[in-house]
Amino acid sequence: MPSIEPPPLPPANVLPKVAAVKVADGERLGSVRLPGITLTVRSRPPMREGLPPALYVHGLGGSSQNWSALMPLLDGVVESEALDLPGFGDSPPPDDGDYSITGHARAVVRHLDGSGRGPVHLFGNSLGGAVATRVAAARPDLVRTLTLVSPALPEIRVQRSAVPTGLLAVPGVASLFTRISRDWTAEQRVRGVTALCYGDPGRVSPEGFRNAVEEMERRLRLPYFWDAMARSARGIVNAYTVGGQHGLWRQAERVLAPTLLVYGGRDRLVGYRMAARATRAFRDSRLLTLPDAGHVAMMEYPDAVATAFRELLADTEGPAAGERTDGIVEDEPAQQSTGG
Repeated sequence: MPSIEPPPLPPANVLPKVAAVKVADGERLGSVRLPGITLTVRSRPPMREGLPPALYVHGLGGSSQNWSALMPLLDGVVESEALDLPGFGDSPPPDDGDYSITGHARAVVRHLDGSGRGPVHLFGNSLGGAVATRVAAARPDLVRTLTLVSPALPEIRVQRSAVPTGLLAVPGVASLFTRISRDWTAEQRVRGVTALCYGDPGRVSPEGFRNAVEEMERRLRLPYFWDAMARSARGIVNAYTVGGQHGLWRQAERVLAPTLLVYGGRDRLVGYRMAARATRAFRDSRLLTLPDAGHVAMMEYPDAVATAFRELLADTEGPAAGERTDGIVEDEPAQQSTGG
């Protein structure tokens, strides 16, 4: 029986604004209109002129807020900007409904081309790690260095705890889950997400937990929340099945930028064992392993990630840079398209 896709959403400029998005001290929130997409961008004012630009890309179900713990630790070495991918955070859905890895990568490339900030120090977590890998392979002119935290690169033996997330890609599962979980509170949902993503959920502060609950309540009111989740999950699954030059591991081998890989020993979504393969795939790579971290090391251990990045920066752009503390993306094969 053919799957029934939801009706197309109205253009981004007529979608409702649900609630204000939280902005941490020192952060600014802005909106960028580009062909086919509108992106919300979170930034921090640079501590001095001439700092190299950095761009941060979040994972599935996340937002630019996922980088709020790391960005201030790098205030003296880069000019930080984190975006909400289309359909996530405060960014409306893309006009074409394309949530594939390539679709998200195009959004990043359009932003960098439009802003003229490239080449940037590009960061990516999970889904954002796959997106950043594709950008770095397709547009090396836009990437100075690449930092990947638990990147969603294809695994043959997926961890059992990651299966439910993958099931969101199956047509109808998202709507079924929505009905099943209708009575779940935002607090219950956040506890579940935290248990899945953190190596030690106890590291989440009471204030951080309250903020996450408020954000969850906001997202659940968005009419496109589950559609964006399901289609982006489908994009990850489809990218895992693509071979040849469009395969993510093949593209990892084409990345020219110096690469920092960060893996957590308690990651329930991306296998810790994938660190060795990633180190071999990226030609100019270094590895940071955090045995007690889960899937979001930049939120759990931001100091360790910041230190490793500063070391990468010192080695690639000179000691002063690291020590100071003060486009077109190629399409996937047609049969792998996830735009609809």
